Amino acid sequence: MRQPVIQPLRRAAVFLILTINPGRQNEDTVRSVCANLPKLVRAVGFREPEAELSCVVGLGLNGCNRLLGRPLPAELHLFKEIVAGPRRAVSTPGDLIFHIRGERRDLCFELEAQILAQLGESVATADEVAAFRYFDNRDLLGFVDGTENPVGDEAIRAVFIGEEDATFAGGSYVIVQKYLHDLGAWNALPTELQEKIIGRTKLSDVELDDSVKPTSAHNALTTIVEGGLEKKIYRANGVFGQPAKGEFGTYFIGYARSPLVIEQMLQNMFVGRPPGNYDRLLDVSRAITGTLFFVPSLTLLEAFASQPGMPVDAADNSIQTSPSDSLAGDGSLGIGSLKGWARDE
Repeated sequence: MRQPVIQPLRRAAVFLILTINPGRQNEDTVRSVCANLPKLVRAVGFREPEAELSCVVGLGLNGCNRLLGRPLPAELHLFKEIVAGPRRAVSTPGDLIFHIRGERRDLCFELEAQILAQLGESVATADEVAAFRYFDNRDLLGFVDGTENPVGDEAIRAVFIGEEDATFAGGSYVIVQKYLHDLGAWNALPTELQEKIIGRTKLSDVELDDSVKPTSAHNALTTIVEGGLEKKIYRANGVFGQPAKGEFGTYFIGYARSPLVIEQMLQNMFVGRPPGNYDRLLDVSRAITGTLFFVPSLTLLEAFASQPGMPVDAADNSIQTSPSDSLAGDGSLGIGSLKGWARDE
């Protein structure tokens, strides 16, 4: 059984990133809460079933080390920081992510509060973002977001791990980044230039023809084609902000069968394809967080309660990335081919 990853964009969302405090008792508490998460979602969501309340939980590398032990998901590692001139995709801590979605903000709030109450002192909060749907699924830049999400069987193939990592089949990977926008600078740009930066028309959300769309357009750089087939991911981005504080942002969250696909997109954006032909959206937007998580199947989550993992040393260099794994300005990603969606050995 899979977690409810593939969901329509809801009116409200919460992105909660936590770290697990030291101690075996804290690990046991987290396992118990994760194992019982579906029951907790049902307990809160029964108030209005039409609100479609849901929650996906994911584990970072350290979280998997402490809760699952060996073996680990084949492609799980720390988020790979990218540095290219003034552009930087930072890597930030996170042992757990709870991605809550629903049609009612109060139900999302209540579920988050209940999760944190049950976790208690076992965790510390690394980041918390309450997001909302903005008009007709637009971001604060004024463009429709998530237009190219796959549907049906295509979405299942794009998101969920298969027999290439049979132990973790039915699971997924998710990368999150919090972006802050300089709306003053963005709104000063002519609409025609904004459209060329994004690669779509602003009002009608129609993709620009290749004859007029720059190769540096956002949707051009985030299109990954291999063997004549486009590699898809499932985006569930959220809009957030505090106008009084001048904070306007997009919370990027992308689910995929392999993190290599999203990592290649980010390389193209920050470094460029070819190097230097980067995403001009980054001239007005900056990433202030970045974390990679593994999303276990529901079957694996439920097993947490009766079959706790055998924690290993979270500093094991055979699993974690080292500083040399950061992406350099020369465009080198070091991840090999995306073919087969399998880990490149």
